[in-house]
Amino acid sequence: MDRLLSVQEVAVVLGTGVRFPRRLIEERRITFVKVGRHVRIPESALSAYVAEHTVQPVTVQHGVLRRVS
Repeated sequence: MDRLLSVQEVAVVLGTGVRFPRRLIEERRITFVKVGRHVRIPESALSAYVAEHTVQPVTVQHGVLRRVS
């Protein structure tokens, strides 16, 4: 079973304020669990969110980009 993270813990992992993970929850953009009145995010859901939104760098081969005159 995954460890369940609080909104504050998710904010620390992402390096954001607590408003950002709260917005993700409100907009249903991340999986979460309601434990009574508390909201928790499984570590696997956070990892999946980060992986899904990771942008890979562009690799440019020498000579591929040409100047348009």
